[in-house]
Amino acid sequence: MRGFFIFTLIIELNDMSILTVGTMAFDSIETPYGSVNKVIGGACTYISWAASYWCSEINLVSIIGDDFPEDEIRSLQQRGVSTDGLVRMKGKKSFYWSGKYHNDMNMRDTLVTDLNVLADFNPVLPKSYLHSKYIMLGNLTPSIQLSVLNQLPIKPKLVVLDTMNYWMDTALDELYLVLRKVDVLTINDEEARQLSGERSLLKAAQKIHSFGPRYLIIKKGEHGALLFHNGLMFFAPGLPIAEVIDPTGAGDSFAGGLIGYLARTDDISFNNMKTALIYGSTMASFCVENFSLNKLKNLSQEEIYIRLEQFKDLSSFDENQLGLAN
Repeated sequence: MRGFFIFTLIIELNDMSILTVGTMAFDSIETPYGSVNKVIGGACTYISWAASYWCSEINLVSIIGDDFPEDEIRSLQQRGVSTDGLVRMKGKKSFYWSGKYHNDMNMRDTLVTDLNVLADFNPVLPKSYLHSKYIMLGNLTPSIQLSVLNQLPIKPKLVVLDTMNYWMDTALDELYLVLRKVDVLTINDEEARQLSGERSLLKAAQKIHSFGPRYLIIKKGEHGALLFHNGLMFFAPGLPIAEVIDPTGAGDSFAGGLIGYLARTDDISFNNMKTALIYGSTMASFCVENFSLNKLKNLSQEEIYIRLEQFKDLSSFDENQLGLAN
């Protein structure tokens, strides 16, 4: 099969190092499909797991308390994730978040946010991390994201930033400083409108490009994602899932799949970025099928390939039916 040959070729290409910065946490989650208490979560955790299917050199930077399970750290290490940048603070608790989703899974209520060790997070990059080529800055205080970038001695090949409306409300000036230093910004559609002050996503993209990022990815949940770059635009559809059990971590899984694929192929062209969106969407589609990391931890390459083919079939069409063929 031609598609299988392409897929096999992709996973044999050169591997480049990823530096990912973010939270490792406990989550308590309630959805229409059930509830779980104090399961493993956090942006850095989801990003690392999703990226590990494509990249074998991932440098993790995060902070945890002495309550975080050691076996979870070992599992990450077995996936090729370096934890030299992971700080464990004795006598303190890990970051904790609790939320409740409604029948519309795009809507949720945050019930509890306990920063715990995150209040003391001041990451210092190990020497072995300083020359990472691909940087994934998970959703954190902009000042922390900026401090990480300022520690890098040379400009990485690609810096991807995730942020949210909370930082736009409370730390906008610092966020602008970070945006000047990144190549790719990933936010949802409402955040894009808030950051730009524009209702039209096309106008929002133009405005946000002027802040610094060359690429803008606007996530639209189950409805897919938009990619903008130099006047070009691409839409990656969302794959219909029979049961969305838990959307928590979907955006971070998307980011992990995206940067994992880019690091694997070492190609940051617009055409390859389009393919990376499909890889990101694929990893996110697995994430939502179970609580926490339960689905993401137990994937086979064959399962991922089949889903990539589903995305391909979802977005392909016969141009002859459009009357455009020569």
